[in-house]
Amino acid sequence: MNNLLQLLTSSMTQQSSINAAEKKTGIKGVSILTILSYALPLILKFMTSNASNQKGAQSLLGALTQHTSNRAMPDQIADADLEDGTKIIRHIFGDQTESTVNDIARSTNTSAADVSSVLSAMAPALLSSLSAATTATANAQKKQNAGIDLSDGLDVSDLVGIFQATTNANGLGGLLGSFLGGQPQQTQNANDGSALLSSLLSFMK
Repeated sequence: MNNLLQLLTSSMTQQSSINAAEKKTGIKGVSILTILSYALPLILKFMTSNASNQKGAQSLLGALTQHTSNRAMPDQIADADLEDGTKIIRHIFGDQTESTVNDIARSTNTSAADVSSVLSAMAPALLSSLSAATTATANAQKKQNAGIDLSDGLDVSDLVGIFQATTNANGLGGLLGSFLGGQPQQTQNANDGSALLSSLLSFMK
């Protein structure tokens, strides 16, 4: 199964994105790659938990309306507002921000300062990508009688409807081609983004 987590990971860890983050933060690319690979599932897990109730979902939906860029991922990272990114990460992790950052640092053999810098640089682009996915999914559901079925996870056919004509060909949407060849189906888990999208869509109605 191809899901939101895989798309975000591929987009944010492509070489051009890593190069942009390296210039933005001054941190070596290999460390950035390691941090993101470990942190992105955690971020989606926390966001899914935050959006599991109406108050949390509405708060996240409000933040998404302020992050709607469809520019290519490297460009978004290069121009990221680090102060905004820090606020986003603190909002996602809440009172567990310090412990979560420290856990990521220990698990990736990097410093907490480096983890914070990388996540702050990536956070605005991550919200823009989630905003695009949420908006496009909602639009696709309106156009289809049965809507997109997320009950079995977010698969390739769903993603085509979600991202086609909604993102820059050099950005997140351009990644679809790399998944169309097919990959072994994986067991859905709470960190892959499917539950997050489903929750946000349910509170948009």
